[in-house]
Amino acid sequence: MSSLSARIEASAHRGGAITFVGAEDPVRVPWSQLHDDARSMAAGLQARGVAPGDHVAILGPTSRPLVTAIQAVWLAGATIVVMPIPMRMGSIEEFVAATRRRLHRADVALFLIDPDLAPFVEPEPGDPPIVGLDEVSGPGGASRYERPADDLDRLAILQFTSGSTADPKGVALPHRAVGANLDAIAEAAALDPDDDVLVSWLPLYHDMGLVGLLTLAMTTGTDLVLGAPQDFMAAPLRWMQWLSDFGGTATAGPNFSYVLAARALRRAEGLDLSRLRIALNGAEPVDPDTVEAFVAAAAPFGMRPGAVFPAFGMAEVAIAGTFPPPLAGLRTDVVDLKVLESERYAAPIDADAPHARRLAKLGRAVPGLQIRIVDPATGQVLSDREAGELEIQGTSVCSGYYNDPEATAELFRDGWLRTGDLAYTIDDELVMCGRIKDVIIVGGRNVFPEDIERAVSGVDGVRPGNVIAFGVEGRNGREAIVVVAETKAEDTAAMHGTINEHVRRVVGTPAKDIVLVPPGTLPKTSSGKLQRSLCRQRYLEVDLQRA
Repeated sequence: MSSLSARIEASAHRGGAITFVGAEDPVRVPWSQLHDDARSMAAGLQARGVAPGDHVAILGPTSRPLVTAIQAVWLAGATIVVMPIPMRMGSIEEFVAATRRRLHRADVALFLIDPDLAPFVEPEPGDPPIVGLDEVSGPGGASRYERPADDLDRLAILQFTSGSTADPKGVALPHRAVGANLDAIAEAAALDPDDDVLVSWLPLYHDMGLVGLLTLAMTTGTDLVLGAPQDFMAAPLRWMQWLSDFGGTATAGPNFSYVLAARALRRAEGLDLSRLRIALNGAEPVDPDTVEAFVAAAAPFGMRPGAVFPAFGMAEVAIAGTFPPPLAGLRTDVVDLKVLESERYAAPIDADAPHARRLAKLGRAVPGLQIRIVDPATGQVLSDREAGELEIQGTSVCSGYYNDPEATAELFRDGWLRTGDLAYTIDDELVMCGRIKDVIIVGGRNVFPEDIERAVSGVDGVRPGNVIAFGVEGRNGREAIVVVAETKAEDTAAMHGTINEHVRRVVGTPAKDIVLVPPGTLPKTSSGKLQRSLCRQRYLEVDLQRA
């Protein structure tokens, strides 16, 4: 087992490169050159007093300086805290306040910031020193860099959770855990640094982009093509164009991004996706219909159907949790939804039968990890097809939440990490049902909000993927369903009835309330995940802007 610094040093001169892409012409930077720049920056950090074990926060858009700074912090023996830039800005004040909370929660010793963002974050008493990314260079350059001793138990990354179900927590990831997960990814995905080309637009403040793609490439010398989230969101076809132009073999994105990619591909011409072998779909629930639509849209451009790669991961295990075999494609389990809801048992059923629900198989635990399904209340281990809480144990599990002993104690049970996810297994293969906290209990049934949200997303006028369903107290203390959906439609009167028809079809009862809101209204995390708990809170506080 090696530290990230040792891995970077060993792979820097393998001949691979990182290529920065976007609206401008691509810029190819050999990993060896970026490593020289990072050594110089590490010397600059050391000259400013950064010592092994210090926490260094970095805030900036995806760019060469940001990537260089990430490597430089590790080379200096410090811990990186990559600060989120929201996918959409609610307000400058909210963004600055959230940034400051993370800075103090993470005990940051130095704050590196992009010069364009520096004017928005005025220093306040108690803040760490703030330095521009363009101001850090070592006196004498890389020659003044002093290599600190490795310590596998030292924190490499302090990764804040997405905050989709609660306030973001700082996941403490030592070099040992991150290295173990990188090795697991390389083995499970059959990584070939001499042939593979990774392509990513994912934010570097999120574990999938930071660990699963950037750090994997950086520590193995694999070619990486790196774009920015805003460039993808502005023109989703760019993602597919980058895969085509650079012969991309592996990429990743959340489910919603494949919806956008499938739409964009219908208008595309002349692409070549034949080298793509892993199109990982993770970070949010995998919708089989979305995966199949993407496969159909990409097929004319040579993409193999087996390239789609539904998987499970989370920050608390660095990133990768379960992977399917490469080129296995979409594989689903068809179960009786009524039985799953009422008995928490995944009873197989014919796909054409009433109440049939397709769920994606997400593969088996990556090397070094073990998974099990338990009763959430008692911890009793359950058998195949019995739905319960997913727990994980193994080499890349985090050491806990930074400076939060209470949350850390709640995170583990008998040495197993409690994920809070409702799931089941089939021959050790994982199938996800939803978040335990989000389940709505209706008439004794455990209704999954994802089912309601998926159905309502198909209503004309509703923005697909921008629907939130949750439970509130109804008559006689029973839970009732509320649906909040974004729409651009001006005449929304008829939509209420149609939405309720879809809800009744899924749940058997209508929603207590349907709230249609303008685009951009639903609360989301910095990585674009819907925040059901915050949306529920705003609904109860009558703080949702209706369309």
